[in-house]
Amino acid sequence: MHDGSHGFSRRAALVRLGGVTALSAAALSGPWRALAAPAYDPVSYIAPELRPFLKDHKPRTVGYEWTWDVVKPTRKSAAQLAAPLPKGPWRAIKVPVPGGRPPVTIYVVNELKGRRRGGIVHTHGGGYIMGYARDALAGVAQMARELDCTLVTVEYRLAPETTYEGSREDTYAALKWLYTHADEVGVDRDRIALLGDSAGGGHAALLAITARDRGEVPVAFQCLVYPMLDDRVGTTIERPRQMGEYVWTPEANHYGWRSFLGREPGQAGKVDGVPGRVASVEGLPPAWIGVGGTDLFMEEDVDYGERLLNAGIGCEIMVQPGAYHAFDLIAPKTDIARRFTASKMAALARAIG
Repeated sequence: MHDGSHGFSRRAALVRLGGVTALSAAALSGPWRALAAPAYDPVSYIAPELRPFLKDHKPRTVGYEWTWDVVKPTRKSAAQLAAPLPKGPWRAIKVPVPGGRPPVTIYVVNELKGRRRGGIVHTHGGGYIMGYARDALAGVAQMARELDCTLVTVEYRLAPETTYEGSREDTYAALKWLYTHADEVGVDRDRIALLGDSAGGGHAALLAITARDRGEVPVAFQCLVYPMLDDRVGTTIERPRQMGEYVWTPEANHYGWRSFLGREPGQAGKVDGVPGRVASVEGLPPAWIGVGGTDLFMEEDVDYGERLLNAGIGCEIMVQPGAYHAFDLIAPKTDIARRFTASKMAALARAIG
């Protein structure tokens, strides 16, 4: 079974070996004095262009405990904000979800009956525990217009009220709805892509795996924007200190995964619901994976892309140096964010255009 940690272990081993060698050489040279390590400055790892936007994002507090009491008011305040509605056609539909589950609301934007265009199923971010599809409507509608496609975004159920088993069925029901109603909304069934950012990227990756395993709906492409893929990060795998310092931290990651899985994350042999630990990536669709260089998810995202490439599956991996989690949403008008978004949009246009 793939454990996703081989690259980190090799690097850690080399660092340890280098430290021993350096110490031995110093000891042999006679009296020596250790030099003080420079003070850790988290901002120094961030691209200068992105630093001004950190004023509302404090550095990580190591050991801070995320609880429902932390998440609940954040959700409540987000729900009370009036999200901008999209320009152009859109509608909300309740789609049945099998297994006695409640129906899931999907928003269909930019549909055009009588055409055969590409289609996208979009899943929003929020650590598996926060966020609303409706809040993303204006942004994804603009994207759909630029790509000349029909897009469906899913109001999947959040954790901890439901685990991955519930939200997985929500997103799969949305995918099947788009496939079944393709003629009605102007979509070519052979050009359906999955798109998500952060936890939404994790949902998209998990949905691609589910579609492959069930064999009912072909998926042409998966666009994974700094996806949340590996439940061990922040639990049994430790990343370099500068990764996950801002926006989404190891402590937040642990709570998000524990809520999503309904179990303590990072356990050996318990991989269901964790895309980054799927036993095989064979048969998955081509992908674009983008992530910032100081994002907590950087190594797991690159590792997943490498697994796809090693399996002979096309995958473009873009790592933006000095960029923290969700930098393209926090600082969308910076040159760094514009380049990142342009790469993502070009990949989608090639895949479903």
